[in-house]
Amino acid sequence: MATSVKAQTAPAKGNVVAIVAMFFLFAMISFVTNLAAPLGTIWRNNYEWSGMLGNMMNFLAYLFMGIPAGNLLVKIGYKKTALYAMIVGLIGLIFQWLSGVVGASTGVFEVSGQMVTLNFLIYLLGAFICGFCVCMLNTVVNPMLNLLGGGGNTGNQLVQSGGTFNSLAGTLTPLFVGMLIGQVTATTSMGDVAPLLFIAMGVFVVAFIIISAVAIPEPHMKKDTGVKVKAAHSPWNFRHTVLGVIGIFLYVGIEIGIPGMLIFYLSDSAASGITENAAAVAGGVAAIYWLLMLVGRLISSVISGKVSSRLQMIVVSATAIFLVCLAIFFPADIRVSMPAYSAADGFTMAQVPAKALFLVLCGLCTSVMWGGIFNLAVEGLGKYTAQASGIFMMMVVGGGVMPLIQNAIANSAGYMASYWLVVAMLAYLLYYGCVGCKNVNKDIPVDEDAPDMRDL
Repeated sequence: MATSVKAQTAPAKGNVVAIVAMFFLFAMISFVTNLAAPLGTIWRNNYEWSGMLGNMMNFLAYLFMGIPAGNLLVKIGYKKTALYAMIVGLIGLIFQWLSGVVGASTGVFEVSGQMVTLNFLIYLLGAFICGFCVCMLNTVVNPMLNLLGGGGNTGNQLVQSGGTFNSLAGTLTPLFVGMLIGQVTATTSMGDVAPLLFIAMGVFVVAFIIISAVAIPEPHMKKDTGVKVKAAHSPWNFRHTVLGVIGIFLYVGIEIGIPGMLIFYLSDSAASGITENAAAVAGGVAAIYWLLMLVGRLISSVISGKVSSRLQMIVVSATAIFLVCLAIFFPADIRVSMPAYSAADGFTMAQVPAKALFLVLCGLCTSVMWGGIFNLAVEGLGKYTAQASGIFMMMVVGGGVMPLIQNAIANSAGYMASYWLVVAMLAYLLYYGCVGCKNVNKDIPVDEDAPDMRDL
């Protein structure tokens, strides 16, 4: 056992360049993902219902690419998978650029009762392809950082540090996009943001060159002995991994659902009591949630070397349940001042229901959940880690599914009532941190050289 630990911890000391490269890829993930929403504002000029459709296509790609991406890690390794992801991302951006080149009158099609133009369909295809890219990158960076950190607390520490760069890129990308696009008007089209897409393409080319020049360890790659042996086990044979897969699905739904429903609530003047610039106030308040996620990940990256992933999961899950319950029960007429932004007044303080403050503070809790769940779910998997990573990526589709369910509840029972779904999902994560994360399948061989055959 001691030998195994040394083998894991050694890479963290000698591969600083590889760690930096993974941090860069983590930022790239957020960069690509956060292009979808601002580009969606352009298409809303033509299709009012389409604002988040590009974002949904991005998430939907995880469902199709998660397991294939994990299989790629097993067959060709981390580095080649990352390089292929860069190529896929470049292709996706080219398609989005082409949607601005193809004229709106080129073709009109009926899709689910809606009349849409060819250039819009090309844009959605580009967003879907970019989703493949992001899924592949996610599949690479999470297990790679866990490996470079030697697993355990230090592995989680590196994952949380990478998450900090992810949150930083997620915060800066919309600001950068806003500066390039400027004011969106009825005449704004994808052709007007071509410089932005060219910059994004250039980022992918630079990333491809950087990753090509970096030596990345591939300890899970098997040497070809000419003998083909079918593995008798898989990540699905580990209870704590299966429960972690469910946890990832629910977590992404929580992360997206909390601020998403908060925006709808604050934008509804009748519900929130905000009578002026309700939509602008809602966006500004929700942005604080994402900023607190950055702060939370930064704090976790500092303490994760000493505080276990399990303890962090228990504390943040319980705290988030408390905060969401406060938001549900707190009187709507009790108000607090929170930062907001409007085009006319710039940054200002707005009076919002105190409920919003409790929900925004959940960002500190959700910030560490992804790294914590992943770290706990792959602990002790050994050679099955890469395959498990692909399964986890497939479950990111929960970020599209669970918010839709929450929205349906809100439409029938009210905004705050919909947060009971969030409480239920958080309760599952609390169970996972307390009980479900324990590896009860330690009898399964996970070392590269260990036989992997069932007893006859």
